[in-house]
Amino acid sequence: MTHNARSIVLFAALLVPACGGSQSGPPEPPPAPPPQAQATPAPGPQPSAQNLASSTSTDQTAKKAETTPAGSTPVVRYTGAFAAPESVLYDDEADRYLVSNINGKPPEKDGNGYISVLSPDGQVTTPKWIAGGANKVKLDAPKGLAISQGILYAADITVVRKFDVKTGAPKGDIPIAGATFLNDVAAAPDGMIYVSDSGLKAGKNDMEPSGTDAVYVIDKGKVRPLAKSKELGQPNGLLATDKGLVVVTMGSNEIYRLEKDAKRKDVTTLPEGGLDGVVAVGDSIFVTSWKASAIYRGQLGGKFEVAIPNMKGPADIGYDKKRGRLLVPHLTEDVVEAYEIK
Repeated sequence: MTHNARSIVLFAALLVPACGGSQSGPPEPPPAPPPQAQATPAPGPQPSAQNLASSTSTDQTAKKAETTPAGSTPVVRYTGAFAAPESVLYDDEADRYLVSNINGKPPEKDGNGYISVLSPDGQVTTPKWIAGGANKVKLDAPKGLAISQGILYAADITVVRKFDVKTGAPKGDIPIAGATFLNDVAAAPDGMIYVSDSGLKAGKNDMEPSGTDAVYVIDKGKVRPLAKSKELGQPNGLLATDKGLVVVTMGSNEIYRLEKDAKRKDVTTLPEGGLDGVVAVGDSIFVTSWKASAIYRGQLGGKFEVAIPNMKGPADIGYDKKRGRLLVPHLTEDVVEAYEIK
């Protein structure tokens, strides 16, 4: 495995406790079930990471959150309903937050993934709105989410799942041939759906490169590769813009724009790697970094600086444009937070 692959904090953090890592000896006993779902202000430290291999969740609704001043402290903090929350998406038409939960090992087809619904005022409205094994739903380890033309898309290892965005009913699957680790989904205004394959697979002790690094485009249900190359740097977060598709990488410190001819443009290096989620707010781009334990802010071709520090396991972020909130899932903490940004 390359040095860059080993430096990816995200999946080492997940699979070392799940698979035992490189240490010998008996596994630790599973943790106690998570507490009742609740949303509270979070001025202090976050709880320690849980063993995701035995993560469980609760179907109890949350208590209403109080708010805290804007800044580097979250205005809302949701807990108790999650099991490895990977992505938060703002559904602007319904004015709600949708959260994908891996609920186990990221590459494992275990059938127990689920999607939660949160309200901006601090409620965990429905802890398991869409859940694997219920109502004919297939969902293993959902990660990136996107909405387009009434359909909710979810990246799920080697398949993109489709659901009715209003009812949650399954609307079919789109298999991605040759993929090993689908990670993020982005919807473009023209109806195109983009999905990244981070080119990873389960190794003996943790994740290792599979060599399938790619970005695919789904056009009216048909799949074709936009780019397939190790040069993509284990692509993760995607952002569809009017100037092209923006990609952030797990295997390098890079963010770039991917052209239709598969060429990388405006390649920009960030101070640290393990990059995951990406959103645009005005002229700024926000990017999460596992290695830096932070969220960066900057522009393609320019300088990126820390906007929010002390982030434990920040994964695929969303943006609530109505309230000016950055929505942050802390994958290893089983926590979702909302930050006001200016």
